[in-house]
Amino acid sequence: MWEKIESNYLYTAKMKTYITGAFLLFGVFLISCSERQQETEIRKPNILFIAVDDLRPELNFYGEGHIQSPHLDRLAGQSLVFDRAYCNVPVCGASRASLLTGARPTRNRFIDYKTLKDADYPDAESLPMHFKNNGYTTLSNGKVYHHAKDDSLAWDEIWHPDGKYTYATEEYREIRANTFRGMPMENADVPDSAYRDGKLALKAIRDLNKLRDGNKPFFLALGFYKPHLPFTAPKKYWDQYRREDIELPENYRQPETTPRKAYHNFGELRNYETIPEEGHLPEELAKELIHGYYACVSYTDAQIGMVLDELERLGLAENTIVVLWGDHGWNLGDHKLWCKHANFNSSLQVPMTIKVPGKTNGRHTDFITETIDLYPSLCELAGLEKPDHLEGDSFVSLMDTGEREKDYAVSKFHDGVTLVKGSFQYTEWTDDQGEAYERMLFDHKTDPLELDNLAEKEEYQSKVDELSMELRERWGESFLTN
Repeated sequence: MWEKIESNYLYTAKMKTYITGAFLLFGVFLISCSERQQETEIRKPNILFIAVDDLRPELNFYGEGHIQSPHLDRLAGQSLVFDRAYCNVPVCGASRASLLTGARPTRNRFIDYKTLKDADYPDAESLPMHFKNNGYTTLSNGKVYHHAKDDSLAWDEIWHPDGKYTYATEEYREIRANTFRGMPMENADVPDSAYRDGKLALKAIRDLNKLRDGNKPFFLALGFYKPHLPFTAPKKYWDQYRREDIELPENYRQPETTPRKAYHNFGELRNYETIPEEGHLPEELAKELIHGYYACVSYTDAQIGMVLDELERLGLAENTIVVLWGDHGWNLGDHKLWCKHANFNSSLQVPMTIKVPGKTNGRHTDFITETIDLYPSLCELAGLEKPDHLEGDSFVSLMDTGEREKDYAVSKFHDGVTLVKGSFQYTEWTDDQGEAYERMLFDHKTDPLELDNLAEKEEYQSKVDELSMELRERWGESFLTN
Protein backbone atom coordinates (compact mmCIF):
# COMPACT_ATOMS: atom_id res chain seq x y z
CA MET A 1 0.00 0.00 0.00
CA TRP A 2 2.77 2.43 0.93
CA GLU A 3 4.52 1.56 -2.30
CA LYS A 4 1.38 2.60 -4.23
CA ILE A 5 1.05 5.84 -2.28
CA GLU A 6 4.76 6.61 -2.87
CA SER A 7 4.36 5.84 -6.56
CA ASN A 8 1.37 8.17 -6.83
CA TYR A 9 3.26 10.88 -4.95
CA LEU A 10 6.29 10.61 -7.20
CA TYR A 11 4.04 10.69 -10.28
CA THR A 12 2.25 13.79 -8.99
CA ALA A 13 5.55 15.49 -8.14
CA LYS A 14 6.93 14.74 -11.59
CA MET A 15 3.81 16.08 -13.25
CA LYS A 16 4.05 19.27 -11.21
CA THR A 17 7.69 19.61 -12.25
CA TYR A 18 6.81 19.05 -15.91
CA ILE A 19 3.92 21.50 -15.76
CA THR A 20 5.99 24.12 -13.90
CA GLY A 21 8.83 23.68 -16.40
CA ALA A 22 6.44 23.99 -19.29
CA PHE A 23 4.97 27.18 -17.88
CA LEU A 24 8.48 28.54 -17.30
CA LEU A 25 9.52 27.71 -20.86
CA PHE A 26 6.32 29.22 -22.20
CA GLY A 27 6.92 32.32 -20.10
CA VAL A 28 10.49 32.64 -21.38
CA PHE A 29 9.15 32.20 -24.91
CA LEU A 30 6.59 34.96 -24.40
CA ILE A 31 9.18 37.28 -22.85
CA SER A 32 11.59 36.55 -25.69
CA CYS A 33 8.90 37.23 -28.29
CA SER A 34 7.91 40.38 -26.46
CA GLU A 35 11.50 41.59 -26.32
CA ARG A 36 12.01 40.86 -30.02
CA GLN A 37 8.78 42.63 -30.88
CA GLN A 38 9.72 45.57 -28.68
CA GLU A 39 13.18 45.72 -30.25
CA THR A 40 11.59 45.74 -33.71
CA GLU A 41 9.19 48.47 -32.68
CA ILE A 42 11.73 50.75 -30.97
CA ARG A 43 14.87 50.08 -33.02
CA LYS A 44 16.13 53.36 -34.37
CA PRO A 45 16.41 53.72 -38.14
CA ASN A 46 19.84 53.55 -39.70
CA ILE A 47 21.07 56.62 -41.58
CA LEU A 48 22.97 56.43 -44.88
CA PHE A 49 24.19 59.99 -45.36
CA ILE A 50 25.53 60.62 -48.88
CA ALA A 51 27.30 63.88 -49.73
CA VAL A 52 28.34 64.63 -53.32
CA ASP A 53 30.84 67.42 -53.90
CA ASP A 54 29.95 70.17 -56.42
CA LEU A 55 26.84 68.35 -57.70
CA ARG A 56 24.39 70.57 -59.56
CA PRO A 57 20.65 69.79 -59.66
CA GLU A 58 21.14 69.10 -63.38
CA LEU A 59 19.77 65.57 -63.29
CA ASN A 60 16.99 63.57 -64.90
CA PHE A 61 14.76 63.66 -61.83
CA TYR A 62 14.98 67.45 -61.97
CA GLY A 63 13.74 67.49 -65.55
CA GLU A 64 17.09 67.47 -67.37
CA GLY A 65 17.77 64.67 -69.81
CA HIS A 66 21.38 64.97 -70.91
CA ILE A 67 23.30 63.50 -67.93
CA GLN A 68 23.13 59.75 -67.42
CA SER A 69 22.50 59.05 -63.73
CA PRO A 70 20.18 56.01 -63.53
CA HIS A 71 21.01 55.14 -59.92
CA LEU A 72 20.34 58.63 -58.60
CA ASP A 73 17.12 58.61 -60.61
CA ARG A 74 16.12 55.31 -58.97
CA LEU A 75 16.87 56.70 -55.51
CA ALA A 76 14.84 59.83 -56.27
CA GLY A 77 11.93 57.63 -57.32
CA GLN A 78 11.83 56.26 -53.76
CA SER A 79 12.45 59.56 -51.98
CA LEU A 80 11.04 62.98 -51.26
CA VAL A 81 12.75 65.20 -53.83
CA PHE A 82 13.42 68.84 -52.98
CA ASP A 83 13.04 70.92 -56.11
CA ARG A 84 14.15 74.10 -54.33
CA ALA A 85 16.89 73.21 -51.84
CA TYR A 86 19.66 75.72 -51.09
CA CYS A 87 23.01 75.58 -49.37
CA ASN A 88 23.74 78.19 -46.73
CA VAL A 89 27.28 78.90 -47.98
CA PRO A 90 28.51 78.14 -51.54
CA VAL A 91 31.96 76.85 -50.58
CA CYS A 92 32.96 73.37 -49.37
CA GLY A 93 34.36 73.84 -45.88
CA ALA A 94 31.84 76.39 -44.70
CA SER A 95 28.83 74.67 -46.27
CA ARG A 96 29.58 71.33 -44.65
CA ALA A 97 30.28 72.85 -41.23
CA SER A 98 27.01 74.77 -41.43
CA LEU A 99 24.96 71.73 -42.46
CA LEU A 100 26.55 69.40 -39.92
CA THR A 101 26.02 71.83 -37.03
CA GLY A 102 22.57 72.95 -38.21
CA ALA A 103 23.70 76.56 -37.77
CA ARG A 104 23.85 79.48 -40.18
CA PRO A 105 26.99 81.29 -41.21
CA THR A 106 27.46 84.67 -39.58
CA ARG A 107 29.58 87.65 -40.44
CA ASN A 108 32.65 85.86 -39.10
CA ARG A 109 31.62 82.20 -38.87
CA PHE A 110 31.66 79.60 -41.65
CA ILE A 111 33.39 81.80 -44.22
CA ASP A 112 35.33 79.73 -46.75
CA TYR A 113 36.98 76.39 -47.56
CA LYS A 114 39.37 76.80 -44.63
CA THR A 115 36.47 76.63 -42.17
CA LEU A 116 36.77 74.15 -39.32
CA LYS A 117 33.74 73.26 -37.23
CA ASP A 118 36.04 72.76 -34.24
CA ALA A 119 37.39 76.30 -34.60
CA ASP A 120 34.27 78.19 -35.69
CA TYR A 121 31.64 76.53 -33.49
CA PRO A 122 33.30 74.16 -31.02
CA ASP A 123 30.38 74.18 -28.57
CA ALA A 124 27.84 72.94 -31.10
CA GLU A 125 26.91 69.27 -30.88
CA SER A 126 27.24 68.22 -34.49
CA LEU A 127 24.80 65.95 -36.31
CA PRO A 128 27.05 62.86 -36.14
CA MET A 129 27.96 63.59 -32.50
CA HIS A 130 24.28 63.87 -31.59
CA PHE A 131 23.55 60.49 -33.15
CA LYS A 132 26.65 58.96 -31.53
CA ASN A 133 25.53 60.29 -28.14
CA ASN A 134 22.18 58.61 -28.73
CA GLY A 135 23.52 55.12 -29.28
CA TYR A 136 24.51 55.12 -32.96
CA THR A 137 27.67 53.72 -34.52
CA THR A 138 29.03 56.63 -36.59
CA LEU A 139 31.39 56.20 -39.54
CA SER A 140 32.81 58.86 -41.85
CA ASN A 141 34.13 57.72 -45.22
CA GLY A 142 35.55 60.14 -47.75
CA LYS A 143 34.87 63.86 -47.84
CA VAL A 144 32.18 64.51 -45.23
CA TYR A 145 33.75 67.45 -43.47
CA HIS A 146 36.10 69.38 -45.75
CA HIS A 147 39.02 68.75 -43.40
CA ALA A 148 39.88 65.17 -42.55
CA LYS A 149 40.18 65.45 -38.76
CA ASP A 150 37.53 68.09 -38.08
CA ASP A 151 35.00 67.05 -35.39
CA SER A 152 36.93 63.80 -35.00
CA LEU A 153 35.29 62.83 -31.68
CA ALA A 154 31.92 62.57 -33.44
CA TRP A 155 32.97 59.45 -35.33
CA ASP A 156 33.76 55.91 -34.30
CA GLU A 157 35.86 55.73 -37.45
CA ILE A 158 37.15 58.19 -40.05
CA TRP A 159 38.46 56.78 -43.34
CA HIS A 160 39.78 58.38 -46.51
CA PRO A 161 40.92 56.73 -49.74
CA ASP A 162 44.33 57.35 -51.27
CA GLY A 163 45.74 60.88 -51.32
CA LYS A 164 44.02 63.71 -53.12
CA TYR A 165 46.27 63.75 -56.17
CA THR A 166 46.72 60.00 -56.62
CA TYR A 167 45.25 59.34 -60.04
CA ALA A 168 45.64 56.62 -62.61
CA THR A 169 48.32 57.55 -65.14
CA GLU A 170 52.03 58.22 -64.81
CA GLU A 171 51.65 61.10 -67.27
CA TYR A 172 49.20 62.82 -64.94
CA ARG A 173 51.45 62.34 -61.93
CA GLU A 174 54.43 63.82 -63.79
CA ILE A 175 52.41 66.93 -64.67
CA ARG A 176 51.22 67.16 -61.09
CA ALA A 177 54.82 67.24 -59.91
CA ASN A 178 55.49 70.40 -61.94
CA THR A 179 52.28 72.37 -61.34
CA PHE A 180 50.05 73.34 -58.45
CA ARG A 181 47.20 70.95 -59.27
CA GLY A 182 48.02 69.29 -62.57
CA MET A 183 45.59 68.76 -65.43
CA PRO A 184 41.91 69.70 -64.96
CA MET A 185 40.71 66.51 -66.72
CA GLU A 186 41.67 62.89 -67.28
CA ASN A 187 39.91 59.95 -68.94
CA ALA A 188 42.20 56.99 -68.35
CA ASP A 189 41.02 53.54 -69.42
CA VAL A 190 41.04 52.08 -65.92
CA PRO A 191 38.57 50.29 -63.62
CA ASP A 192 36.36 52.35 -61.34
CA SER A 193 38.44 51.48 -58.29
CA ALA A 194 41.49 53.25 -59.75
CA TYR A 195 39.95 56.53 -58.58
CA ARG A 196 38.95 57.53 -55.09
CA ASP A 197 35.16 57.29 -55.45
CA GLY A 198 35.49 53.69 -56.60
CA LYS A 199 37.57 52.92 -53.52
CA LEU A 200 35.00 54.72 -51.39
CA ALA A 201 32.12 52.61 -52.72
CA LEU A 202 34.00 49.38 -51.96
CA LYS A 203 34.75 50.56 -48.43
CA ALA A 204 31.09 51.44 -47.90
CA ILE A 205 30.06 47.96 -49.02
CA ARG A 206 32.48 46.38 -46.54
CA ASP A 207 31.10 48.62 -43.80
CA LEU A 208 27.49 47.67 -44.54
CA ASN A 209 28.36 43.99 -44.23
CA LYS A 210 29.91 44.61 -40.81
CA LEU A 211 27.16 46.93 -39.61
CA ARG A 212 24.42 44.50 -40.54
CA ASP A 213 25.45 42.20 -37.69
CA GLY A 214 25.90 44.98 -35.13
CA ASN A 215 23.55 45.52 -32.20
CA LYS A 216 23.37 49.28 -32.69
CA PRO A 217 21.83 51.45 -35.40
CA PHE A 218 24.36 53.14 -37.66
CA PHE A 219 25.01 56.59 -39.10
CA LEU A 220 27.15 55.88 -42.16
CA ALA A 221 28.35 59.02 -43.94
CA LEU A 222 29.82 58.78 -47.45
CA GLY A 223 31.46 61.81 -49.02
CA PHE A 224 31.91 61.33 -52.78
CA TYR A 225 34.54 63.56 -54.41
CA LYS A 226 33.32 63.81 -57.98
CA PRO A 227 32.23 65.86 -59.84
CA HIS A 228 34.68 68.15 -58.01
CA LEU A 229 37.70 69.27 -60.02
CA PRO A 230 39.77 67.77 -61.54
CA PHE A 231 37.31 66.00 -63.82
CA THR A 232 38.99 62.61 -63.64
CA ALA A 233 36.85 59.56 -64.36
CA PRO A 234 37.37 56.25 -66.17
CA LYS A 235 37.20 56.51 -69.95
CA LYS A 236 33.96 54.52 -70.24
CA TYR A 237 32.07 57.36 -68.54
CA TRP A 238 33.54 59.95 -70.91
CA ASP A 239 32.47 57.68 -73.77
CA GLN A 240 28.82 57.99 -72.71
CA TYR A 241 28.82 61.54 -74.14
CA ARG A 242 29.65 63.08 -77.51
CA ARG A 243 31.50 66.37 -77.38
CA GLU A 244 29.69 67.61 -80.48
CA ASP A 245 26.36 67.33 -78.65
CA ILE A 246 27.47 69.51 -75.75
CA GLU A 247 26.27 73.11 -75.72
CA LEU A 248 27.25 76.11 -73.66
CA PRO A 249 24.59 77.29 -71.18
CA GLU A 250 21.96 79.76 -72.36
CA ASN A 251 23.20 82.37 -69.90
CA TYR A 252 26.80 82.23 -71.10
CA ARG A 253 27.12 86.01 -70.81
CA GLN A 254 27.49 88.77 -68.23
CA PRO A 255 24.85 91.51 -68.61
CA GLU A 256 25.85 95.04 -67.63
CA THR A 257 22.89 95.33 -65.26
CA THR A 258 24.43 92.70 -62.98
CA PRO A 259 26.81 94.14 -60.37
CA ARG A 260 30.48 93.39 -61.06
CA LYS A 261 30.62 92.24 -57.44
CA ALA A 262 28.55 89.21 -58.42
CA TYR A 263 31.27 87.83 -60.70
CA HIS A 264 34.64 86.34 -59.84
CA ASN A 265 37.79 85.09 -61.55
CA PHE A 266 37.18 81.36 -60.76
CA GLY A 267 40.60 81.09 -59.15
CA GLU A 268 39.98 77.47 -58.17
CA LEU A 269 39.98 76.44 -61.84
CA ARG A 270 42.89 78.77 -62.75
CA ASN A 271 45.20 76.59 -60.63
CA TYR A 272 45.12 73.81 -63.23
CA GLU A 273 47.22 73.32 -66.34
CA THR A 274 45.81 74.48 -69.73
CA ILE A 275 43.52 77.06 -68.05
CA PRO A 276 44.30 80.67 -69.05
CA GLU A 277 45.46 82.87 -66.18
CA GLU A 278 42.80 85.46 -66.98
CA GLY A 279 39.88 86.15 -69.28
CA HIS A 280 37.06 83.92 -70.47
CA LEU A 281 37.74 80.38 -71.61
CA PRO A 282 37.95 79.36 -75.27
CA GLU A 283 34.74 77.68 -76.37
CA GLU A 284 36.38 74.31 -77.04
CA LEU A 285 37.98 74.23 -73.60
CA ALA A 286 34.64 75.20 -72.02
CA LYS A 287 32.91 72.29 -73.76
CA GLU A 288 35.67 69.90 -72.74
CA LEU A 289 35.19 70.90 -69.12
CA ILE A 290 31.44 70.37 -69.39
CA HIS A 291 32.10 66.97 -70.95
CA GLY A 292 34.37 66.08 -68.03
CA TYR A 293 31.79 67.22 -65.49
CA TYR A 294 29.09 65.03 -67.07
CA ALA A 295 31.45 62.02 -67.07
CA CYS A 296 32.24 62.52 -63.39
CA VAL A 297 28.55 62.69 -62.45
CA SER A 298 27.93 59.39 -64.26
CA TYR A 299 30.96 57.83 -62.58
CA THR A 300 29.85 58.83 -59.08
CA ASP A 301 26.29 57.76 -59.90
CA ALA A 302 27.57 54.25 -60.64
CA GLN A 303 29.44 54.10 -57.31
CA ILE A 304 26.37 55.22 -55.37
CA GLY A 305 24.36 52.60 -57.23
CA MET A 306 26.71 49.85 -55.99
CA VAL A 307 26.21 50.97 -52.39
CA LEU A 308 22.42 51.14 -52.74
CA ASP A 309 22.35 47.67 -54.32
CA GLU A 310 24.30 46.26 -51.37
CA LEU A 311 21.97 47.98 -48.91
CA GLU A 312 19.08 46.15 -50.59
CA ARG A 313 20.89 42.82 -50.85
CA LEU A 314 21.69 42.81 -47.14
CA GLY A 315 18.08 43.53 -46.17
CA LEU A 316 19.05 46.84 -44.57
CA ALA A 317 17.01 49.10 -46.85
CA GLU A 318 13.79 48.45 -44.92
CA ASN A 319 15.10 50.29 -41.86
CA THR A 320 17.55 52.76 -43.39
CA ILE A 321 16.91 56.43 -44.16
CA VAL A 322 18.96 57.46 -47.20
CA VAL A 323 19.86 61.14 -47.55
CA LEU A 324 21.53 62.50 -50.68
CA TRP A 325 22.76 66.10 -50.75
CA GLY A 326 25.10 68.36 -52.64
CA ASP A 327 27.22 70.77 -50.61
CA HIS A 328 26.57 73.67 -53.02
CA GLY A 329 25.93 74.34 -56.67
CA TRP A 330 28.55 74.81 -59.38
CA ASN A 331 28.83 77.26 -62.25
CA LEU A 332 29.38 75.29 -65.43
CA GLY A 333 29.76 78.29 -67.67
CA ASP A 334 26.68 80.02 -66.21
CA HIS A 335 27.30 83.79 -66.40
CA LYS A 336 30.66 82.80 -67.96
CA LEU A 337 31.66 81.60 -64.50
CA TRP A 338 33.15 78.33 -63.31
CA CYS A 339 33.21 76.76 -59.84
CA LYS A 340 30.98 78.05 -56.99
CA HIS A 341 31.74 81.11 -54.80
CA ALA A 342 28.87 83.31 -55.97
CA ASN A 343 25.33 84.40 -55.06
CA PHE A 344 23.74 83.26 -58.30
CA ASN A 345 21.20 80.45 -58.22
CA SER A 346 23.67 78.16 -60.00
CA SER A 347 25.98 78.43 -56.97
CA LEU A 348 23.31 78.21 -54.26
CA GLN A 349 20.76 75.63 -55.38
CA VAL A 350 21.61 72.01 -54.56
CA PRO A 351 20.19 68.56 -55.23
CA MET A 352 18.65 66.99 -52.13
CA THR A 353 16.57 63.86 -51.63
CA ILE A 354 15.56 61.80 -48.61
CA LYS A 355 14.28 58.24 -48.70
CA VAL A 356 12.31 57.18 -45.61
CA PRO A 357 10.94 53.62 -45.76
CA GLY A 358 7.14 53.67 -45.64
CA LYS A 359 6.97 57.46 -45.96
CA THR A 360 8.41 58.53 -49.32
CA ASN A 361 7.58 57.44 -52.85
CA GLY A 362 9.20 59.79 -55.36
CA ARG A 363 7.02 62.83 -54.72
CA HIS A 364 8.54 66.26 -55.35
CA THR A 365 8.11 69.35 -53.22
CA ASP A 366 8.67 72.93 -54.32
CA PHE A 367 8.75 74.27 -50.75
CA ILE A 368 12.00 76.17 -50.32
CA THR A 369 14.41 74.28 -48.05
CA GLU A 370 17.85 75.02 -46.61
CA THR A 371 20.54 72.45 -45.93
CA ILE A 372 20.51 73.41 -42.22
CA ASP A 373 17.00 71.90 -42.15
CA LEU A 374 18.46 68.40 -42.52
CA TYR A 375 19.71 68.15 -38.93
CA PRO A 376 16.36 68.76 -37.16
CA SER A 377 14.55 66.61 -39.73
CA LEU A 378 16.76 63.59 -39.12
CA CYS A 379 16.35 64.05 -35.37
CA GLU A 380 12.57 63.95 -35.75
CA LEU A 381 12.65 60.91 -38.02
CA ALA A 382 14.92 59.03 -35.60
CA GLY A 383 12.93 60.05 -32.52
CA LEU A 384 15.78 62.09 -31.02
CA GLU A 385 15.45 65.36 -29.15
CA LYS A 386 16.75 68.37 -31.05
CA PRO A 387 19.66 70.32 -29.60
CA ASP A 388 18.87 73.91 -28.63
CA HIS A 389 21.42 75.49 -30.97
CA LEU A 390 19.73 74.38 -34.22
CA GLU A 391 18.63 77.19 -36.55
CA GLY A 392 16.95 75.11 -39.24
CA ASP A 393 13.39 73.72 -39.20
CA SER A 394 12.25 70.15 -39.72
CA PHE A 395 10.65 69.36 -43.08
CA VAL A 396 9.09 66.05 -41.97
CA SER A 397 5.58 67.50 -42.28
CA LEU A 398 6.13 67.59 -46.05
CA MET A 399 6.09 63.79 -46.03
CA ASP A 400 2.90 63.62 -44.02
CA THR A 401 0.77 66.50 -45.29
CA GLY A 402 2.73 68.03 -48.15
CA GLU A 403 2.69 71.34 -46.28
CA ARG A 404 5.16 73.30 -44.20
CA GLU A 405 5.17 76.69 -42.55
CA LYS A 406 8.72 77.64 -43.57
CA ASP A 407 9.20 78.54 -47.24
CA TYR A 408 12.40 80.57 -47.62
CA ALA A 409 16.18 80.19 -47.64
CA VAL A 410 19.04 82.49 -46.73
CA SER A 411 22.56 82.00 -48.09
CA LYS A 412 25.75 83.97 -47.64
CA PHE A 413 29.04 84.27 -49.47
CA HIS A 414 31.48 86.79 -48.03
CA ASP A 415 29.70 90.18 -47.99
CA GLY A 416 26.78 88.96 -50.10
CA VAL A 417 23.66 87.66 -48.36
CA THR A 418 20.81 86.19 -50.42
CA LEU A 419 17.15 85.64 -49.59
CA VAL A 420 15.15 83.17 -51.69
CA LYS A 421 11.44 83.82 -51.26
CA GLY A 422 8.64 82.97 -53.66
CA SER A 423 9.89 83.49 -57.19
CA PHE A 424 12.38 86.15 -56.09
CA GLN A 425 16.07 85.85 -55.30
CA TYR A 426 17.40 88.99 -53.62
CA THR A 427 21.04 89.69 -52.69
CA GLU A 428 22.63 92.49 -50.69
CA TRP A 429 26.33 93.12 -50.29
CA THR A 430 26.81 94.86 -46.96
CA ASP A 431 29.66 96.47 -45.04
CA ASP A 432 30.56 95.84 -41.38
CA GLN A 433 27.81 98.20 -40.25
CA GLY A 434 25.22 96.32 -42.25
CA GLU A 435 24.77 99.01 -44.88
CA ALA A 436 24.04 97.66 -48.34
CA TYR A 437 26.45 98.90 -51.00
CA GLU A 438 25.24 96.71 -53.89
CA ARG A 439 22.00 94.87 -54.68
CA MET A 440 20.77 92.19 -57.05
CA LEU A 441 17.18 91.01 -57.63
CA PHE A 442 15.91 88.38 -60.02
CA ASP A 443 12.39 87.10 -60.59
CA HIS A 444 12.74 83.43 -61.55
CA LYS A 445 9.17 83.35 -62.81
CA THR A 446 10.12 85.56 -65.75
CA ASP A 447 13.93 85.31 -65.66
CA PRO A 448 15.13 81.86 -64.51
CA LEU A 449 18.55 82.44 -66.10
CA GLU A 450 19.13 85.58 -63.97
CA LEU A 451 19.97 87.95 -66.79
CA ASP A 452 17.88 90.97 -65.81
CA ASN A 453 18.77 92.56 -62.47
CA LEU A 454 15.67 94.36 -61.20
CA ALA A 455 17.18 95.88 -58.05
CA GLU A 456 17.79 99.35 -59.49
CA LYS A 457 14.57 99.62 -61.48
CA GLU A 458 12.16 102.18 -60.06
CA GLU A 459 9.10 99.96 -60.29
CA TYR A 460 10.77 97.35 -58.05
CA GLN A 461 11.91 99.60 -55.21
CA SER A 462 9.03 98.65 -52.93
CA LYS A 463 9.83 94.96 -53.52
CA VAL A 464 13.51 95.63 -52.79
CA ASP A 465 12.59 97.37 -49.51
CA GLU A 466 10.27 94.51 -48.54
CA LEU A 467 12.84 91.79 -49.28
CA SER A 468 15.64 93.74 -47.61
CA MET A 469 13.65 93.95 -44.39
CA GLU A 470 12.71 90.27 -44.52
CA LEU A 471 16.30 89.26 -45.26
CA ARG A 472 17.45 90.92 -42.05
CA GLU A 473 14.59 89.44 -40.06
CA ARG A 474 15.27 85.93 -41.32
CA TRP A 475 19.00 86.13 -40.90
CA GLY A 476 19.06 88.05 -37.64
CA GLU A 477 21.65 90.54 -36.49
CA SER A 478 24.32 87.88 -36.07
CA PHE A 479 25.58 88.26 -39.61
CA LEU A 480 26.60 91.84 -38.75
CA THR A 481 28.21 91.32 -35.37
CA ASN A 482 29.42 87.69 -34.93
